[in-house]
Amino acid sequence: MIFTLGRYFFRRYIVTTLWFFIGVTSIIYLIDFSETTGRFAGLTGYSLPGVLYLTALRLPLILQQTIPFVALFVGMTTLIALNRKSELVVARAAGISVWQFMMPFVVGALLIGLVTTLVINPMAAWGQSQALNIESTWREASNRRKETTAVPWLRQISGKDDVVIGGRTVLDNGTLITDAVLIHFDSDGRIILRQDARSAKLKDGYWLLTDVTETRPGEVPARLATAKVSTNLKQEFVQQRLAQPETVAFYDLSQKIAVARSFGVSTKALETQFHSLLSLPFLLVAMTLIAATVSLKFSRFNQSRSVILGGILSGFVLYVVTTLVKAFGSSGVVPPFVAAWVPVVVAMALGATILLHQEDG
Repeated sequence: MIFTLGRYFFRRYIVTTLWFFIGVTSIIYLIDFSETTGRFAGLTGYSLPGVLYLTALRLPLILQQTIPFVALFVGMTTLIALNRKSELVVARAAGISVWQFMMPFVVGALLIGLVTTLVINPMAAWGQSQALNIESTWREASNRRKETTAVPWLRQISGKDDVVIGGRTVLDNGTLITDAVLIHFDSDGRIILRQDARSAKLKDGYWLLTDVTETRPGEVPARLATAKVSTNLKQEFVQQRLAQPETVAFYDLSQKIAVARSFGVSTKALETQFHSLLSLPFLLVAMTLIAATVSLKFSRFNQSRSVILGGILSGFVLYVVTTLVKAFGSSGVVPPFVAAWVPVVVAMALGATILLHQEDG
């Protein structure tokens, strides 16, 4: 009987999850489409099919960020629906404990977390990378520069040549910089040359600049179609230095971390992202336990609004704390492992403690 009841609860949980995914995905797509249309409507490459495609590429990344809240609301919705139909009352009357009928929901949350980590995250990483490429192409066609600098400055010292490199956007896994700026210094630290290029592509042993304006102190700026700047930087190093964790798929994170360490590049952000994805299934379990603590009290017609609001606020606080501690881990304030796992373990322990109190007194 327990196995049959567990399958029924699991099926209800999965069906509710699918409906939530459809609704949340539709809302996210409409909102992001409206926002994207407003930002890019004036660009030369803008087109309605292009914006529809761009929004679809960005959708998995945004959906991935909403998964914890989906798990919270799915758990609350399913349990409240079962409560209103007295199905949980019948299950308890049959001698089934809260831990037995909660097991299908916990398994469902774990499966959703695994699907998010193993399927949605790689799609999100690929989609975000493609979306950045499209956005950069449109901006280049319109000759518009972004207002914020998204590229960290690189410094290369090759022989007597000391060059600082910056730009606006990073593409092709960190080997292509758009709106690039290269500042050359002499041995005394004085600027001897500035190169502004539409793009800088890292080749084997040199940077290939296109549409270059060279400015030297006391001279008239000169324009060149292309220019080469020698470098001792390796493509793997630049990829690790400029890679954004959100654009790296879960399957590639371990390799990225190993390569970054071999070049002496900080891996805190990548490690935090890796542990966050590993802990995501358990974060969804914690959200489900929080949902259970506010949804198991029997109410035939109406659930206490204050109790439901308390569950929503608890889930929101957990999400905010998790995101905040993740930022600490990415910056190196706390170890990445601690940043990703401690909030999840504490939330799971707290939810289990409350359920123990409600069940056993």
